[in-house]
Amino acid sequence: MFAAYFDCPGGPENLYMKEVMKPNPGEGEVLVKVSASALNRADLLQRRGKYPPPKGASDILGLEAAGRVAGLGPGCSGRWQIGDAVMALLPGGGQAQYVTVPEGLLMPIPKDMTFIQAAAIPEAWLTAFQLLHFVGKVQEGERVLIHAGASGVGMAAIQLVRLAKAIPIVTAGTQEKLEATANAGAAAGFNYKNEDFSEKVLEFTQGSGVDIILDCVGASYWEKNLKCLSTDGRWIIYGLLSGGEVHGDLLARLISKRASIHTSLLRSRDKEASSGYQQAFTEEVLPHFCGGASPRLQPLVDSVHPLHAIAEAHRAMEENRNIGKIVIEIPV
Repeated sequence: MFAAYFDCPGGPENLYMKEVMKPNPGEGEVLVKVSASALNRADLLQRRGKYPPPKGASDILGLEAAGRVAGLGPGCSGRWQIGDAVMALLPGGGQAQYVTVPEGLLMPIPKDMTFIQAAAIPEAWLTAFQLLHFVGKVQEGERVLIHAGASGVGMAAIQLVRLAKAIPIVTAGTQEKLEATANAGAAAGFNYKNEDFSEKVLEFTQGSGVDIILDCVGASYWEKNLKCLSTDGRWIIYGLLSGGEVHGDLLARLISKRASIHTSLLRSRDKEASSGYQQAFTEEVLPHFCGGASPRLQPLVDSVHPLHAIAEAHRAMEENRNIGKIVIEIPV
């Protein structure tokens, strides 16, 4: 089978499509013929040699996949049949023609949804769902600040905050991205490049601040985050795009607001925990992707790149050109 590959860490130019061994499903695993995958920041970090896959995971890039069941390993429960349209969040291996997945980590693709659209769901939507409900325990009426609002996770979080009857506020780096977040349901959005988002958030909330912050940026935002975080607020860190080294009196500022810091890394979760998130997501959220659902949820696809052009997909994400998900189409 063909798969996205690189021989040594480095830039996007190191990526190419390589012929590798097709995997065989083990005990309780399902073989999926992949039609589409999607790109994530973790793929960029792994390509640079800064984010190795978890122990036992495939070293092929790709944290999500959408396709059809092509084989069943021994011990499968019978939940899935050959030909079923499925999608999954993976520890790796999604950007290939086939991938094996524990049967409990598969989710059905909503009716009338394409594989391209479905590939934009697992990582972004499960991450946002887990951060909001399992970590942040969002409540109706709360205000949620979402950094990188036009990213895949950001656009999913906006819609999930609305679904929870809470209020999404975002930051983004261009007017085009802010307009996209507004169309997705953001109540307010601020350009972090030319505005002090903490001041704008406090102004929007009439001085009370936000109850939850979803932060994938890290170090460079810590002071502004604490400035606009409400008393007893929850600051959830799930990425460190600006690094993790903080200089300043963070703990005193945190204590003064009785605030809490939570951290999360979905890729390294064990299978049992991941299966729990996905079961809750399947039951509570997936029905809202179907036609006629109210409110209707919609994955946002920025662009589609064939597997052989994966280097260009990486460049687009590195340059922050995307609004929503960059999807990789896998050759038949």
